[in-house]
Amino acid sequence: MTKIPTLAPRDAFDMLVAGNRRFVTGLAEHPHQDAARRSEVAPAQHPFAVLFGCSDSRLAAEIIFDQGLGDLFVVRTAGHVAGPEVLGSIEYGVSELGAPLVVVLGHDACGAVADTRSAVENGITAGGFVRDVVERVTPSVLAAGAAGSTADSDFIAEHVRHTVDLLLERSRALAQAVEAGQAAVVGLVYRLADGTAHPVAARGIDLPSPPAA
Repeated sequence: MTKIPTLAPRDAFDMLVAGNRRFVTGLAEHPHQDAARRSEVAPAQHPFAVLFGCSDSRLAAEIIFDQGLGDLFVVRTAGHVAGPEVLGSIEYGVSELGAPLVVVLGHDACGAVADTRSAVENGITAGGFVRDVVERVTPSVLAAGAAGSTADSDFIAEHVRHTVDLLLERSRALAQAVEAGQAAVVGLVYRLADGTAHPVAARGIDLPSPPAA
């Protein structure tokens, strides 16, 4: 049974944006990180967002969005590639925990995207299970190339958009939550140098256009 969220998707997104702004400006509040919060969330969790991001060590979700214990339900893989376990985790965050927002978080200088571009251009890919990551990123790289993209930022943005669409195509539960207005899915690209996160895709809420790279 799907849990009805107590927060509107747009309000959840605004909370996340406000946290990122605090982080960028050096005014982070580090909320919900004390003993009182630890005790508060011990019996149950009620995150206001599911964050599905790249595993890159520079994308620590609670830090860059200035959040704390119990605020974010975080799922991370290299290149934010989505298999069944990821889809199940995201569905759990939305359906069972009532999170009204799913964020797909990509970033510039993404190694998974760079390696995939190299594999597509040179025909040489990594071995082991890294190859699986490259194969899952390949459709995004091919789509960006077909659209005439050459800049790294365009490939990164396309991969985030592709992931947003993939989640909704493969997860009927998530798609139904978005259709019912109970959840939204937003794609963000994080800039490592300045710490800002910019929207490149949104389903379920309207967002301003991202600034030029």
